[in-house]
Amino acid sequence: MSSDDKQKNLELLEKTAGMTANQRLVVMLYALHPTDRSGAVLETAANLAKLVGMAAPVFSRTRKQVIEAGWLEETERIGHIRYYRLDPKRMGENVVVPLRRAT
Repeated sequence: MSSDDKQKNLELLEKTAGMTANQRLVVMLYALHPTDRSGAVLETAANLAKLVGMAAPVFSRTRKQVIEAGWLEETERIGHIRYYRLDPKRMGENVVVPLRRAT
């Protein structure tokens, strides 16, 4: 991890200071997890929950709170599975056109 990445992660922790521990964990998970070109984390909620040791229902409820707070945005839906990415505006990025995963 480069020092720029570390600095971005520290800034993200600072920006999420008012959130619950679980909400911050979800935000950091989406910030640190591998993504596709659009920034989407292509992993199921069940797998993400397992990765951080959270019960799947707790993860889903917490992720919904993070979405409602404007930190995550849906990038696509395949069947009943929804994929999300951190909102680039929350990360300080200027995005004119929303990115979508290439098919």
